[in-house]
Amino acid sequence: MPRRDPFKGHPFPKDVILLAVRWYCRFPLSYRGVRDLLAERGIKVDATTVYRWVQKFGPEIRKRAYGRHRSWRGLQWHVDENYLRVNDSCCYLWRAVD
Repeated sequence: MPRRDPFKGHPFPKDVILLAVRWYCRFPLSYRGVRDLLAERGIKVDATTVYRWVQKFGPEIRKRAYGRHRSWRGLQWHVDENYLRVNDSCCYLWRAVD
């Protein structure tokens, strides 16, 4: 049985919905922040609409992104940042930790 298209019946294109959900899930933005970013690109959307998109499509996007990699250990990476003084010069030291 073929899968039903989850984007069918929405007045916005699939690319706009995916972009809004990706921005909200990837970056520390509020629904209004995503709305403002879309408005800068000429797409008028209400913050409640972005909320509904995230609730509906967010879990599906996560499942598709990490579905094949469930057996991997350490899907999250953390970055450690230190400020050092070397030869009277200040610089940053960045380390990625699995």
